[in-house]
Amino acid sequence: MGQDVIIANRGEFVDVLRSMRRGHVLVRAGDGAAGAVVDGGVVYHSLDPLLRYGLVDEFDNPAGFEGARYYRLSPRGREFAERACAAWQRQPVLTRLAVRLAG
Repeated sequence: MGQDVIIANRGEFVDVLRSMRRGHVLVRAGDGAAGAVVDGGVVYHSLDPLLRYGLVDEFDNPAGFEGARYYRLSPRGREFAERACAAWQRQPVLTRLAVRLAG
């Protein structure tokens, strides 16, 4: 990969993985900070790590919006999401809250 990818907001990252694990797709409508959504929520920080770590694959959606890009979890991403979501749930509630507040 060459350089490390920073996960700027771990709470958002886990939320995105959890939604995508349930079958929701990530939709990228633009290149701005708020240009991606999953399950109705804006994805501000997690798209770059998902792409750089190979956790999502782009797919063609002929029924989708023109110019939008669509992503699903890759096989690697599905395995990672299973482990990450399980590890997140094992954390104490106060730890998860602190991570959400601090990013």
